[in-house]
Amino acid sequence: MTAGRVCLRRLSCRDFRNFEKLDLAVPEEGLAVVGDNRQGKTNLLESIYYMQVLRSSRGARDQDLVRFGARGFFIATSASTDDVHEISVGFETAGKKKRVTQDGSVAARLSDAFGSLPAVMFSPRDIQLIAGGPADRRRFLDLVLALSSRRYLTALQNYRAALTRRNAALREAARTNDDSSVSVWEPALARHGATLLCRRAQWVASNRDHFAHLTSAIGELGEARMIYTSPAAKEPDPSAALMDAFDRQRRHDIRRGITHSGPHRDDLALTLDGRELRVFGSAGQQRTAAIALRMLEGETLRAARGLSPLLLLDDPFAELDVHRSANILELLRGAGLGQTILAVPRESDIPSELLQLERRRIQGGIVSGKVA
Repeated sequence: MTAGRVCLRRLSCRDFRNFEKLDLAVPEEGLAVVGDNRQGKTNLLESIYYMQVLRSSRGARDQDLVRFGARGFFIATSASTDDVHEISVGFETAGKKKRVTQDGSVAARLSDAFGSLPAVMFSPRDIQLIAGGPADRRRFLDLVLALSSRRYLTALQNYRAALTRRNAALREAARTNDDSSVSVWEPALARHGATLLCRRAQWVASNRDHFAHLTSAIGELGEARMIYTSPAAKEPDPSAALMDAFDRQRRHDIRRGITHSGPHRDDLALTLDGRELRVFGSAGQQRTAAIALRMLEGETLRAARGLSPLLLLDDPFAELDVHRSANILELLRGAGLGQTILAVPRESDIPSELLQLERRRIQGGIVSGKVA
């Protein structure tokens, strides 16, 4: 095992996206994969990242990841981590069955394998973390904290289950004019919700100054800030505050059929010189803030696991000038640069700081051998 970082040794894919059959040995330092658009570069990174979150990084359903005409897909990795070394995932379209194996043992629950291959993926799509709606930023917070804390993951699962049941009870109450079944789910919703929003608020507070430092170090001149906006998080007893909100809004919730209070409605506010980045930020400013968030994600995983996660870079410096690109790589190196898989359209897009990576070409889902 390479000390201090996760190291992917081998990746195998069968019928995943446009890969019919892929067997790829990965050098210790990583790889630079070069290819035109729609040849499979992002699919390659997605297959690796799938082994951490057990779902598509692009929000696709598992059945939509299966190569056209195939019955399912299979991904396997061999990696040096702090515990699991061999991880595989198989999905069958018939019955939508998914099975995860770790070191030869089938995981009893998918959540047992969640986070098995620590990785952070940088992508141009990350701009949605800034330009998108609150759901994009909540998803980011939930992912970072669930990957770094088993307690948070459990609370998130329990909260979502209770929320689904309360919403169903709300719709039933609208038909029967009996709200007794609604309040049954509120104590669990408040208890687990308080765990979520408190941990989110703690993470934001502890990383607020570092977020500002990262955006500045990348090259942004303005003062960047992030604030967790949650009414209940400001109260001395968040669980009690949530219970009060559920009680006050119950009739309104019944009319609408959804729960209007709780951490599933909160947001992560991101500003630059006091102006909302989502509305007023330029494309470059939004990209800078998104990259800073991904860096914080990587540092959070590193602190939780004691290892530098894999760095999956999907044409990450598109639309950024060379100075900002160099600053980003210097920051990543200073934090402990992990094994890096870089995907770019042209060899000229490989930054000078990553020229030592072995190069592969990809075309039509086929990865060629080493190129000069």
